[in-house]
Amino acid sequence: MLEPYRVLDLTDERGLLCGQILADLGADVLQIEPPGGSPARRLGPFAGDVPHPDRSLVWWAYARNKRSVTLDVASPAGRERLLELARTAHFLIESAPPGVRAAQRLAYPDLAAVNPALVYVSITPFGQRGPRAGWAASDLVVWAAGGPLVLTGDADRPPVRLPIAQAFLHASADAAVGALIAHHERQRTGRGQHVDVSAQQAVALATQSYILCDAVGHPPVQRAAGGLVNGPLRLQLLFPARDGHVAITLLFGSAIGPFTRRLMEWIYEEGGCDAATRDKDWLGYADLLLSGAEPLAEFEHVKATVAAFTRTKTKAELLEAALARELLIAPVTTIDEVLASPQLAARDYWQDLPHPEHGGSVRYPGAFARFGASPIRYHRRAPRVGEHTVEVLAEPARPAPAVPAARTATEPPEAALADVRILDFMWVMAGPAATRMLADYGAQIVRLESTRYVDTARTLAPFHGAQPGIENSAIFQNLNAGKRMLTLDVRTPVGRETVLDLVRWADVVTESFAPGRMRALGLDYETLRRVNPRLVMLSACLMGQTGPRAGFAGYGNLAAAISGFSNLGGWPDRAPAGPFSAYTDYVSPRFVALAVLAALEHRRQTGEGQYIDCSQAECALHFLAPALLDYVVNGRIAERCGNRDRDAVPHGVYPAAGTDQWVAIAVETDAHWHALCAALGRPELAHDPRYATAAARRAHEEALDALIAAWTSTRDRHEIALDLQRRGVPAYAVQNSPDLVRDPQLLARSHFHRIAHPIHGATTVEGSRFVLSRTPAEIRGPAPTYGADNDYVLREILGYDDDRITALVTSGALA
Repeated sequence: MLEPYRVLDLTDERGLLCGQILADLGADVLQIEPPGGSPARRLGPFAGDVPHPDRSLVWWAYARNKRSVTLDVASPAGRERLLELARTAHFLIESAPPGVRAAQRLAYPDLAAVNPALVYVSITPFGQRGPRAGWAASDLVVWAAGGPLVLTGDADRPPVRLPIAQAFLHASADAAVGALIAHHERQRTGRGQHVDVSAQQAVALATQSYILCDAVGHPPVQRAAGGLVNGPLRLQLLFPARDGHVAITLLFGSAIGPFTRRLMEWIYEEGGCDAATRDKDWLGYADLLLSGAEPLAEFEHVKATVAAFTRTKTKAELLEAALARELLIAPVTTIDEVLASPQLAARDYWQDLPHPEHGGSVRYPGAFARFGASPIRYHRRAPRVGEHTVEVLAEPARPAPAVPAARTATEPPEAALADVRILDFMWVMAGPAATRMLADYGAQIVRLESTRYVDTARTLAPFHGAQPGIENSAIFQNLNAGKRMLTLDVRTPVGRETVLDLVRWADVVTESFAPGRMRALGLDYETLRRVNPRLVMLSACLMGQTGPRAGFAGYGNLAAAISGFSNLGGWPDRAPAGPFSAYTDYVSPRFVALAVLAALEHRRQTGEGQYIDCSQAECALHFLAPALLDYVVNGRIAERCGNRDRDAVPHGVYPAAGTDQWVAIAVETDAHWHALCAALGRPELAHDPRYATAAARRAHEEALDALIAAWTSTRDRHEIALDLQRRGVPAYAVQNSPDLVRDPQLLARSHFHRIAHPIHGATTVEGSRFVLSRTPAEIRGPAPTYGADNDYVLREILGYDDDRITALVTSGALA
């Protein structure tokens, strides 16, 4: 899909995934490395546990399909050679701290002067501008700054991250989306632009919109191992099994309550509960608890009943029952179990790439989406240092980017995706989050809903004023701002005909129902393409459209469990504790948006639409690639390790003054250590033999953590972070919603938007997680309320007259 295009990738580990995504989509990606290789090559684990630039499994995980070119861009000769490459490149990706590229005269203005059509992507911890743009950061620090960290872990211990760094993977995937949005706009105007990505904003998606609690009047939620505390309710999502743990969506309401009832019926059948427990009002149970009609102690009894039952079953038995009985249960898998998945094997997911130096081939995660007309292909392992320098520099000069003539400077730019029209059947979180990304940049989206089948997101907290209601959910408003909606029962004949009219209008149809549902409605791709031969259709679900577990339906917390994430968060001496909630719902939206944009590029080139099968589990596994390779290559299974880090030491979340107040600190270099010692008022520790080197500090890590905790525990967490940042040490207060909505960096980047709302007067939603310099995001209205857009969609988009609208109303289809 991107075969005509060249990418210059100057990133380190903070941006490698962005370039790999573009390479997977077919672009010629040149990894521009300094002499000696990228810093990412120094990150473990290593093949055979032998540290070497060509054996880093982090490098292997995110540099395949690329070619390596060694250039010292800080030297005059290296800079000139890079400028030569940039003259004919289409994209440049970089992840240097703000100001570094400007000092090298390689910032966006410098490169745009050489190639006005260049899309230049910058990935940094906090973005290019703002009062904290220059702050030092690590994966842990970004996780603390953006909000997810405070939600993850045991309530009686510090918040905890995953042992496989995640923050810059979120940012890199966002960067790839931003690059393709800018590219789409370039095809109309001939002009490139700067894409500025903030990892802090990227990871905020993983708060599941709980970042908005303070803004909408909902109490901040608190972490609880494998669940969360929401007001008086302590929700539990992870439960013991006979041979490990399982995830269960033990929730209530019209969407999830029926699943909970079926679970309790099974428990009753096997003598695990009485009839009164089985027959509770699982649809209205949350209201009963919040009103006091049902004592909270009784809910604790329900959770204990479920735990006692699941403890008698193996993970496999519980999964088979979930498939047979339509239950929301998934096994918490370990890395080796992920590799052995029959579902992934049946879908031929894993890809073997040649590694002669390793004695054969190595198995990698496969395509993030299955494109019917233009499949992703893997053909090249991660390159050795400078492996392709001579080859690339000897290639004949490429033509400059072939794009239409640019508009005049006086013409106001259209939204980047103003020519894209999407008919959206997505629901709950992952799918709507993806189409919201496209709506922000001008895509016209018509969302289909029915009051007869309430979207689960409408039933999820946080709520305006902490009051549940189908128009009160801040999650729903956050994921669907800027879209139009038609309330339509597509099962009726007249409703189906209306859908087909919208298909004729649309460029893209997106849906996230269980596999087979669209076919049962007579709305499968083969049917829709007969109506619109150029149509792109994407189906997103947990496990994909085919395979023995394709029918496994549910939410992102289940996909996170079955994909290996849930087992990794927490402490070695305790049960799994994370990551927070529906984690794959926060990873997969980027890949869904990428798939849509890539398919539209393919259609632009060929005139051909296509069908895309996107498995939430499959795309999310790219975020575990180093751990998967560690097992494949070294036979090592990643395990929970609290906040310990392979390279940084000390590295942790430390108590600050106050209740449940914490600060994240990451010492990655000896310079950081010396600066931390000075802040502690103990400069002599920098040279103490127990702590003078990273290896020595690791040998005394517990004592060192206690020493730091004694210092932090009497101080304000924000003041600690500010003091350490002034000294160049990566640190940030662990932030919950009240901190986040007042965070000076997020405010400077306009992360929060107060917009008018027809019911609440106003509401707050998050903005885009990256900034495009010429065609920035714009939120074009609140999330649609039931029925409010019906007239607009029918008249303005479909051109229906009064008679046809009246016939729709009288048919009962508009419901």
